Amino acid sequence: MKAVFDTNVLISAFLTEGVCSKLLVRARKKQFHLTTCPFILDEFQAILRGKLSATKGEIQAALQLINEAAQSVVHPVQAAAGTCRDSDDDNVLDCLIASGADYLVTGDADFLALKTFRDKAIVRPRDFEMLFSD
Repeated sequence: MKAVFDTNVLISAFLTEGVCSKLLVRARKKQFHLTTCPFILDEFQAILRGKLSATKGEIQAALQLINEAAQSVVHPVQAAAGTCRDSDDDNVLDCLIASGADYLVTGDADFLALKTFRDKAIVRPRDFEMLFSD
């Protein structure tokens, strides 16, 4: 099973001890194949630096954890241009397609309203967590 985490899932994984952090632990344990892309990683860093005022060291530590969890980083081409209301979100869909992932895990209402994109499921973190039996 392969998945892409939207930036909001990664941020939540570091801010709270909830479902998103549990999913990141599962990814680090290689219970599924997590894929990401430069856009998501750059957006993650920008949010940590800007809105959350994280230090350079905190950002590097967070990126190290993501690098341990992600089994691959893809460099997508534009395939979803004009799909989303927010053009930045098209980059996440591009990552989903380029990765060959089965799931986009997100809390973003715009993505969740799509339900699928090119036969890839778009699910909430809690719904993704329910796919695991333990």
